[in-house]
Amino acid sequence: MEKTVNEIVVWLQEQVKDAGVKGLITGVSGGLDSAVVAHLMKRAAPDNSLGAILPIQTKAADLSHAEKVINSCGINAITVDLTETHSTMYEQMKSLLKEKNEFHDKNDQLAGANLRARLRMSALYTLATNYNYLVVGTDNASEWYTGYFTKYGDGGVDIQPIIDFSKQEVRDMASYLGVPDEVVNKQPSADLWEGQTDEIEMGTTYEKIDAYVQGKDVPEADKVIIERMHQNTEHKRNPLPQFRRNR
Repeated sequence: MEKTVNEIVVWLQEQVKDAGVKGLITGVSGGLDSAVVAHLMKRAAPDNSLGAILPIQTKAADLSHAEKVINSCGINAITVDLTETHSTMYEQMKSLLKEKNEFHDKNDQLAGANLRARLRMSALYTLATNYNYLVVGTDNASEWYTGYFTKYGDGGVDIQPIIDFSKQEVRDMASYLGVPDEVVNKQPSADLWEGQTDEIEMGTTYEKIDAYVQGKDVPEADKVIIERMHQNTEHKRNPLPQFRRNR
């Protein structure tokens, strides 16, 4: 684990140097993946790393976990509450759509949730521009394979340091780095809506996804879910389609 962590830290330092920037920023949610990334960033750029806490009607427990992550690694931090921004923006759009009789209730929860992720991305890039930092992503291998991230939201980043690691490998890394136990062992959630958890939303578990990605056998029902998620989110992992003229 020490060797792996050191390799990631060196890689992060190389990314900073190659991009000609001063440091690194990530969103700290109080969850496992962002906690690991914050710790790695602090090691890579001790004086030029920033953890941004970006609540949108976020539960007090998650805010507490985010603060504990910040304290555990000693990274510089900033909190920007986006609750009112999200409410104002989304309610205005809903009102306009309802006036046109074109608001679709079935898409309400997802649209509002994706806006949360994209507002956080916008906030991160605004801060990154101020500090001349790279925005660091927090997706792990299982999230990347299943497309369990918001396009141009938490998927809108400059670099991805833990994308080659399963959820369990990230959990092991967290324990090695000194992430608080309550964060290491908490139920994964993207904080997209009240009561939301990753595994309930996906219909399978990270344990099953980890196993599948590593080529191991999983129950047929989980295999079907994982393969469907992978197929349906292929557009998130591929370059944008671009029309080219015949010349």
